[in-house]
Amino acid sequence: MLSRIVVSLVLLLGIPSFAVAEDKVVRLATLEWAPYTSQTLKHQGATTEVVRRSFKAMGYELQIMFYPWERAVKMGSDGSYGLDGFFPEYYREDVNDGVVFSDPVGYGPLGFAERVNRVIDWNKLEDLTPYTIGTVQGYANTLEFDERVAEQTLNVSEAMTDVTNLMKLVYGRVDLSVIDQHVFAYLLATNPELNAVRGQLLFDQTLLEIKSLYVCFNKDNAHLAEILNQGLAKIDIRAIQDEIFSDYYPDQ
Repeated sequence: MLSRIVVSLVLLLGIPSFAVAEDKVVRLATLEWAPYTSQTLKHQGATTEVVRRSFKAMGYELQIMFYPWERAVKMGSDGSYGLDGFFPEYYREDVNDGVVFSDPVGYGPLGFAERVNRVIDWNKLEDLTPYTIGTVQGYANTLEFDERVAEQTLNVSEAMTDVTNLMKLVYGRVDLSVIDQHVFAYLLATNPELNAVRGQLLFDQTLLEIKSLYVCFNKDNAHLAEILNQGLAKIDIRAIQDEIFSDYYPDQ
């Protein structure tokens, strides 16, 4: 009887029948950035699974669309194709003006890969002035690092992907490569080209920063940030992230 009343109200009010079901679907854009996000991985990546479980705890379904990063940011920000936002993003006051950030959905150590036979000792960014540093186009790093790049007090060489950035390091075209530590470990374990030279690379123990990862929602869907935040409070983010990372590369 109750279902008949609901159907009658839908028809009476002229509400499309699909609207009731679709109200609880969240659509986010992301990129290929394993092990955090990837359409080829189980759970579509550790951070994707954190976001999915958080929304599930609030009764929402998560749908993911994969794009190159700069396109994911643009489309998630302006709501193209019904997208509500994008992830994972670092928090920066000078980046992504006009979007609403969630609470952290993951954590990642950002630092440098270097060659085993040329370890660079440094304590502050100005120590790196003599070197060429590999970065990935479109990625935000740290505020100080990016400011120094803009001021041309750090010499950088851009690549399109993390893999290309690391291979430039292997071939001596750069002295250091900026990369997330988990991405570095995953690529060395799973990418055939990098796995073949993994003994030549290491991750520098001096970090740029422990970065928090966020979901960014466009202004039309800002309310979803609070819903996600409530779901995040119901789960153990670090435990989920660590569990899935160990599943992806258990020997690391």
